[in-house]
Amino acid sequence: MAVSHRVPDLGALELLLAVVRLGSVGRAAAELGVTQPAASARIRSMERLIGVALLERSPRGSRPTEEGALVAEWARQVVAAAEALDAGLDALRERRDGRLRVVASLTVAEYLMPGWLVTLRTVRPGVAVTLRTANSTVVAEQVRGGAADLGFVEGARTPAGLHGTVVATDRLVVVVGPGHPWARRRSGVPAAELARTPLVLREEGSGTREVLDRALAAHGGTAPPMLQLASTTALKAAAVSGAGPVVVSDLAVADEVAAGRLVCVPVPELDLARPLRAVWPAGRRPAGPARELLGLTRASRAGG
Repeated sequence: MAVSHRVPDLGALELLLAVVRLGSVGRAAAELGVTQPAASARIRSMERLIGVALLERSPRGSRPTEEGALVAEWARQVVAAAEALDAGLDALRERRDGRLRVVASLTVAEYLMPGWLVTLRTVRPGVAVTLRTANSTVVAEQVRGGAADLGFVEGARTPAGLHGTVVATDRLVVVVGPGHPWARRRSGVPAAELARTPLVLREEGSGTREVLDRALAAHGGTAPPMLQLASTTALKAAAVSGAGPVVVSDLAVADEVAAGRLVCVPVPELDLARPLRAVWPAGRRPAGPARELLGLTRASRAGG
């Protein structure tokens, strides 16, 4: 049932209670930080709204009428309930601001998140952060389901049911061991040859796989993989061992390529750049530590 328009607002009820307790509109006004004329006008407005006189005024001060005493008793219950609500909301905010649940794709979790979280700790030293890793499909599911406050995914599009913003740009590369025949191809390999070659790949549902499948769709599609592995470390180990060509983030293999343990193979026809996104439930902006972390990722991108 809708509340009647004749019910005074909370501030007016607090003023009435202060007058009853202190015996003076002037003292009540001073306690609440308003002028006496403003307090008197508000009392008169409340009396007109309710339709009864609430105070008896005299040179010695103000005291409640019989009706005013009854309204004041009801007002105490309303104000007490509002104070309980306020305390409960404060507790909810403190609980929210004391923890941060993040779920991120492997690339973001391994190569970008550590720096962001170190910076976050300087801003929010008391926050307990939980970081889980998963492929982009699972990240989206967990954010939609409320299991995480903020997610980070790879891929060309923001997953359905989520809002997001690009926080970094990554690029996939094809790498092989130094002994692989492709390592000697200065001009790289054609996209069609990459498409028909069994590769060592991430599992379906990962952002890496989504970007590669999309890029190769115009060249015959991705061949059935030689191996499907669920971690970046396993992909790199497979490439170093000579198992076959691997498609992986350039962030993940920078050290191995610099050391000569892996060789990047150009594929001139393909654009394997991919955005890395922060995502959250549609219609609800990140708040508390999640908002702070999102701000740090944006600042990092702007500065980088």
